[in-house]
Amino acid sequence: MSVEVLGALFLGLGYLALLLGCALAVERGWIPLRISRHPAVYTLALGVYASAWAIYGSVELAANVGFGYLAYYLGAAGAFLLAPVLLVPIQRITRTYQLASLADLFAFRFRSRWAGTLVTLVSLLAVLPLLGIQVKTMSEAVNLFTQSQAGPVVALAFCTAIAALAVMLGARHSHVHSRHNSLLSTIAIESVVKLLAMLGLGAVALWLVFSGPGDLQAWLEGPGYLAQAHTARFDPAQWRTLLLLFFAAAFMMPHLFHITFAESLSPQTLLQASWTLPLFLLLMALPVPLIWWAAQSVNETLPITAYAAYALSEHWWVGALAFIGGLAAASGTMMLIALALSGMVLNHIVLVARPPEARSDLYGWLLWLRRGLVIGVILSGWLFYQWIGRHHPLTSLGLAAFIGMAQCLPGMLALLYWPGANRKGMVAGLIGGVGVWLWGLWLPLVAGYTPPTLPLTPLTPTDAPIWYSVTLLSQSLNILLLIVVSLFTRTSEGEKSAAEACSVDAVIRSKRLPLEAATASDFSAHLAQALGDDAAHREVDRALKALNLTHQERRPYALRRLRDRIQANLSGLMGPSVARDIVDRYLPYRHDDAPITDDIHFVESRLEAYRSRLTGLARELDGLRRHHRQTLAYLPVGLCVLGDDEELVMWNQALSQLSGISGESVIGSRRDSLPAPWPWLLGSVLNEGPSPLYKQAVRLHDKDYFLTLHKADLSGNDSRGGSVILVEDHTEMKWLEDELVHAARLASIGQLAAGVAHEIGNPITGISSLAQNLLYDTQDPALLETADHIQQLTERVTKIVNSLVGFAHAGRDSPGMPRSPVVLRTITDDALHLIHLARSGEDVIFTNACAEELVVQGDAQRLTQVMVNLMGNARDACSPEGSVHITADRQDDQAWWCITDDGLGIDPKVRDHLFEPFTTTKAAGEGTGLGLSLAYQIINEHHGRIEVASPPPGTSRGTAITLWLPLFQQDDQLPHV
Repeated sequence: MSVEVLGALFLGLGYLALLLGCALAVERGWIPLRISRHPAVYTLALGVYASAWAIYGSVELAANVGFGYLAYYLGAAGAFLLAPVLLVPIQRITRTYQLASLADLFAFRFRSRWAGTLVTLVSLLAVLPLLGIQVKTMSEAVNLFTQSQAGPVVALAFCTAIAALAVMLGARHSHVHSRHNSLLSTIAIESVVKLLAMLGLGAVALWLVFSGPGDLQAWLEGPGYLAQAHTARFDPAQWRTLLLLFFAAAFMMPHLFHITFAESLSPQTLLQASWTLPLFLLLMALPVPLIWWAAQSVNETLPITAYAAYALSEHWWVGALAFIGGLAAASGTMMLIALALSGMVLNHIVLVARPPEARSDLYGWLLWLRRGLVIGVILSGWLFYQWIGRHHPLTSLGLAAFIGMAQCLPGMLALLYWPGANRKGMVAGLIGGVGVWLWGLWLPLVAGYTPPTLPLTPLTPTDAPIWYSVTLLSQSLNILLLIVVSLFTRTSEGEKSAAEACSVDAVIRSKRLPLEAATASDFSAHLAQALGDDAAHREVDRALKALNLTHQERRPYALRRLRDRIQANLSGLMGPSVARDIVDRYLPYRHDDAPITDDIHFVESRLEAYRSRLTGLARELDGLRRHHRQTLAYLPVGLCVLGDDEELVMWNQALSQLSGISGESVIGSRRDSLPAPWPWLLGSVLNEGPSPLYKQAVRLHDKDYFLTLHKADLSGNDSRGGSVILVEDHTEMKWLEDELVHAARLASIGQLAAGVAHEIGNPITGISSLAQNLLYDTQDPALLETADHIQQLTERVTKIVNSLVGFAHAGRDSPGMPRSPVVLRTITDDALHLIHLARSGEDVIFTNACAEELVVQGDAQRLTQVMVNLMGNARDACSPEGSVHITADRQDDQAWWCITDDGLGIDPKVRDHLFEPFTTTKAAGEGTGLGLSLAYQIINEHHGRIEVASPPPGTSRGTAITLWLPLFQQDDQLPHV
């Protein structure tokens, strides 16, 4: 081996080692993430489209057809300019369902493992010529650079190094969707290297070979004019066809699909690449004619036009620049092709032929299979070059690859924009188009014979090149069979569902079906039969974490989402076909007799996700939907919606507050899985018919509630069935009704008491008169003492009767501000007298320490009612032997009246609502919660106020309630009795 060959070998291996060093720097964090994940890195990584064809094939094409070489760059630029309507929808599908390749996408859309296998085989056959181009350019570049014939051997060494680099950068994890920052950074560096190499070669051509733009112009108008005039030109139809081929290749070639859709590009980065990548390709395209013109000016009879860069100068560094640029383009393309194609072959050929079993190390098994396939793909490229590629020009190999890959274009467009396409039509069209391509281009390339005339060939121009005729015939037959077969054959339900998922701006109408698995923890046991215990637990845990669910999850809706997530994750691991088979077999749906309806909650969540993409009438309709949804969600009455299968579809905020159950925790669950008493309560109204359930007594939050439930059936042609239930809280109304009944009963008792008081009053008056007469009729000390006792007792009875009658009249509203003088100590004595009549709390000590002759302006009866209520509350708050102190005095022009007890105090939760109706801390049946509310109203009518301190200042317990009332004024004189 000569020194030149060793130099080229070490130069190439040194360059690859430098790439490995850069990758390690990224992986170990020596290069900050803000650089390695910058959008510019992704854009440069997309520059892998510029393969060795861009370095050498474009020059060969420019030599043959002039500026027709631009079709290679303009076709890709057109594909990325259409990113919003073409590439972003594909990215949405692949990211949602973890689809890593074109075969995954076709298998998912057409619900057929054979669709994925067929696309994989077509991709494999189409990529082999492209791999052959990469190896051919490396081999022939070595020959030209070293002036030897060692190219094939050196190329094999480079292929071995590239295979090792591909395994280290892209096949270190079993999951295809693992983030490969080091791989992307390496491909980006290679894009920079080949761009600089092309720009450097263009500068050499313009400034070293020519003396600048003026000298170039003089050559083109002089010696070079004749050579350019004899250069062939593309027919416009051929030009458009070539644009279509490169358009399809830009996102359908396995390595380009992988870098665009499987490497976690964000939609914003992809949209940004819609103009940055065309700019990159423009810079790559500019030097191509300069290189060719300069080579022509140096040597008009170049033997191999593709390698014109090596004829520019005798300086060694010019050849080294062309060599490194070609190696950078070829190595990046080969690595990505190997990684992408290995995943496709693994998922759609190996695993389809031999499905995974319950292995102890499933991930390791898949990883080593993929690594072996990576090495096999790269070595197959070298073998293809050795046996076939070395005998054909770059243009023939490239066109064979691009035309073969374009056979998937009709299926891709139908996948996105025609939901009516089915697997039979796609397969028929693909087989027809691929058959024409194999017969007209691929087999002659391999076998080296001229194919017989194809049918319908006379319809194409007689002087048209074979590639043009094959492209037109294969695409026409492909499209025709796809449309005709799809129109006249049946589309399965699975295909219809997948078509909705793949259609642009579509929303999947998932079905509400129960699963055989009852809880999330059951998933691991079921999947272990296919994946093994370790892999099953890892996949279930991964899906649960992504959905923020627990192993105890039982809601049917959550279990369906968990199943979908596991299927999507397995799709990224082993392809959608195998993943779907495993999930359908081991996590099946339970097909009951209940009608199958759409999963409304899932549809709602998808609509929320697609909200920003809706425009026009669709956006207006979505706004109307959101308005109606919010109306129900914020309705001040409890509302829930159940499907025909009794699965909860809606649970609004009012019902969440009433029940203490959040809507997020119960939506998607069955009625019978709700906490008590809701299963019985909702079941009762569902079985009741059209009539409501009125004031059902239930126990919620350790309190008694009375709920009224109304039901309406959702039926009709446009309805998805189910029932809507309104839940009204009538607890306060029930209490109010009870109080009204109690008040009516008290009124009756009051009337009875008035009659009794009247009947008692007459005899008592008679007794009092007799006692008074007795005092005047006798001088007997014993009789006088007895008569005095009788007189005192009759006065006591009269006072009791008058107090009862006066208190009974206290509830009547008095118009305006009361103007009568009221002595607070007298009111306090009357209230104490009434409190003692109740015979409860006799072990509580009451103390009346009100100031004498303290007169306020008010209504004596109503103030007595206030004091009775406050004293009763103070008595109830005290423990046995407790004490209640009533004090009163004046301050400025007001009087304060304070009731202090030594009880436990008022609960802070109740303090802010103390004077609201129905607020009470007493047990059910012991208090109504109306006493303090009534006291507040009466004091407010007296132009006073109430202050509460619990505990009072300087104490650790008890409560002090202070009433402030205006002092009595008369004729601008000081207050008096």
